[in-house]
Amino acid sequence: MLRCFLRAACLLIAAAGPALAVPKWQRFPVPPPMPPADESGFADVNGISMFYSLYGKGKGAPILLIHGGLASGDVWSFEVPTLSRTHEVIVADSRAQGRSTHGLSKLTYHRMAEDYVALLARLDVGKVALVGWSDGGIIGLDIAIHHPTLLDRLFAQAPNVNPDGLTSIPEIDPPPLSDSLSPAGNDLLSPAGRKQLARERVFRRLWATEPNYSDSDLGKIRVPTEIVIGDHDPVIRPEHAAHIAKAIPGAKLVVLKNVGHPAHSQDPKQYLKAIEDFVGG
Repeated sequence: MLRCFLRAACLLIAAAGPALAVPKWQRFPVPPPMPPADESGFADVNGISMFYSLYGKGKGAPILLIHGGLASGDVWSFEVPTLSRTHEVIVADSRAQGRSTHGLSKLTYHRMAEDYVALLARLDVGKVALVGWSDGGIIGLDIAIHHPTLLDRLFAQAPNVNPDGLTSIPEIDPPPLSDSLSPAGNDLLSPAGRKQLARERVFRRLWATEPNYSDSDLGKIRVPTEIVIGDHDPVIRPEHAAHIAKAIPGAKLVVLKNVGHPAHSQDPKQYLKAIEDFVGG
């Protein structure tokens, strides 16, 4: 999930300038623009309008990329150009994020997973290799548990299966800020500022209370799975990632070197190699 402190760290490092040598795991590169899509639009699924894009349409076995919390499919712009050379790549914005609408239903991981299941059906896509980052990895686990026939493989980076897997459980109602600006730079007294705070509260509640998968749930996963974690991830406890891998039959734990939570942007080359080794394996 995309934590607020990651955004603050990005601003601090940007202000420090290029002269400051910082470790790779403390860098937060801004993703480049997404390449032109072969197809994009909105799909009406489960009471929402879900934005999606297809790249490399008609090429090799499809790969579904699912972003982290409070982000959008655009975070995959480091990976899409390479993956779409040999695969059909499906990217979407999860419910209540990016260009997709929230709908009237409560935001849950299972509901977001069902949105992706419905999207694949709308696009007439069979099995996919699913690559999920953070919240996207949790969504991938949910699909693997409830819809295993839709997945060829699961590459889940930095997921957690209960809130205790986080290094710090978010406060649903944090103390008021000392000034009138939200972390996103919005005036808290303005309609936009109030809307932003309400949106962030929805996600803090999600992160503080979900997911809640048992070892028995994880034991039902039969698709080839890799649980991937950066060796400097400040969000997910390393022992928690190891536990997930151990609980899933045949799963492998992969530790990416010198990266943190947003490993896909901190070291795209290493990240792409890990995906390609797994998907092609």
